[in-house]
Amino acid sequence: MTFMPQSHSSVDPGKLEKLAEVAIKVGLQLQQGQDLVITAPVVALPLVRLITKHAYLSGAGLVSTFYSDEETTLARYQYGSDESFDRASGWLYDGMARAYEKGAARLAIAGDNPMLLAEQDPSKVGRANRANSTAYKPALEKISNFDINWNIVSYPNPSWAKVVFPDDPEAIAVAKLAKAIFAASRVDVPDPVAAWTEHNANLRKRSSWLNGERFASLHFTGPGTDLTVGLADGHEWHGGASTAKNGITCNPNIPTEEVFTTPHALRVEGHVSSTKPLSHQGTLIDNIRVRFEGGRIVEAKASRGEEVLNKVLDTDEGARRLGEVALVPHSSPISASGILFYNTLFDENASCHIALGQCYSKCFLDGASLSQEQIKAQGGNSSLIHIDWMIGSDKVDIDGIKPDGSRVPVMRQGEWA
Repeated sequence: MTFMPQSHSSVDPGKLEKLAEVAIKVGLQLQQGQDLVITAPVVALPLVRLITKHAYLSGAGLVSTFYSDEETTLARYQYGSDESFDRASGWLYDGMARAYEKGAARLAIAGDNPMLLAEQDPSKVGRANRANSTAYKPALEKISNFDINWNIVSYPNPSWAKVVFPDDPEAIAVAKLAKAIFAASRVDVPDPVAAWTEHNANLRKRSSWLNGERFASLHFTGPGTDLTVGLADGHEWHGGASTAKNGITCNPNIPTEEVFTTPHALRVEGHVSSTKPLSHQGTLIDNIRVRFEGGRIVEAKASRGEEVLNKVLDTDEGARRLGEVALVPHSSPISASGILFYNTLFDENASCHIALGQCYSKCFLDGASLSQEQIKAQGGNSSLIHIDWMIGSDKVDIDGIKPDGSRVPVMRQGEWA
């Protein structure tokens, strides 16, 4: 018997086609003859097929897809030997890194069940995550340093839909999630490519204003939060479309509502509380509360998933320091939807957020010409991980602090001041 997944009947095929087209034309701006590496859950095969079609219509060289499957992932935890959790498929990631070195683009389709590993041994989850992060580093560096054009989009996996809409039958849950994905991805309009052009222009205006202000730090205040995030020397704000080192302008995240830059790894002080749960590789981490001293997390708590959180923080020295700070208005379309997606790609675009771990070299003035040593000297963080979590809400205020100590309102009650 041949397994042939079909798109769920409650997923609008026309909008799914538009999402595939946007992924290629806006997300990647795939070039004539350029190879493409795709990773996706096997249930997203209908979207993979459409993306592959549009890739070849755009002149792609070779499209190669690698699939994951929830049942086979769980089988490892149920039947795998203990020592296997300290291993990862480095050969695969080495191959991906070589593909990127030779000019291939990268596209990930997100949509895994955020609760997949909730009942599994946190120690094994932590060990597997660390092994995977270590093996993935050669490929991740090509992405985080913007050597290549890359993009992430999402597919309404039924198991994910049931987490988001637990009280609905599967077909209705999938239909609701699909509708939300299409709206957030701006493919529910007659001309999605034009809509993205306008949206990118608006995000550029925000990042240009922030770059003109040249703040030394940002001060976040709100319930459970009094945090000063120093900004890296020579930092640069970005938002929406970005030009990779290969000269191709791409929209890495679809959807996106953020403007973001690089914090100084040694200049973060105070405490902060999460405002939304973090779904990390099948584990839900909720009500995160951390305290920073000298840029480093010295205390971390969570009401759920605390053991996994602390194992993540122990990945390496850089895992306890910040690699990104991002500003998102509380009134963003994703926040206004009122939906908690349990998926960082969406939830980070409903809220201001910070990221543990690896910084983006892109977020420095003349970043493409800086060495890793120069980036470190200017405050850029290095780590095997890059994990975003949400700290913004309609109760959070943000001030920009100039080098002379003067303050400029940036956000009030979660909105641009």
